[in-house]
Amino acid sequence: MIEVTVVYALPDQQHQVPLEVPDGTTAWQAVELSGLLQQHPEIDPETVRVGIYARLLDGRGNPTAEQYQLANHDRVELYRPLIIDPKEARLLRAKRARKVTAKRSTEKS
Repeated sequence: MIEVTVVYALPDQQHQVPLEVPDGTTAWQAVELSGLLQQHPEIDPETVRVGIYARLLDGRGNPTAEQYQLANHDRVELYRPLIIDPKEARLLRAKRARKVTAKRSTEKS
């Protein structure tokens, strides 16, 4: 038996489910055993992204969650979909920073 943790983070809280599973258990099997899919109906099993310690199990250079066999003390992470595209978020931060800079320079004048 090996010990793993399945984690699902929300903006205001983090759910961690420690499990003891047999050798050979896949990351996806641990997700199903954790009960998080039942606790959080917003998680779509067809589209949820799964990773191990921030390494995405996507089948592109890494195995999929159905293929990855867990090691002792692995942390299986369920990722929520992005609310905003990272490029768009960066543009918004830059616009806010420009406004703050402009405001400060007009206050000094």
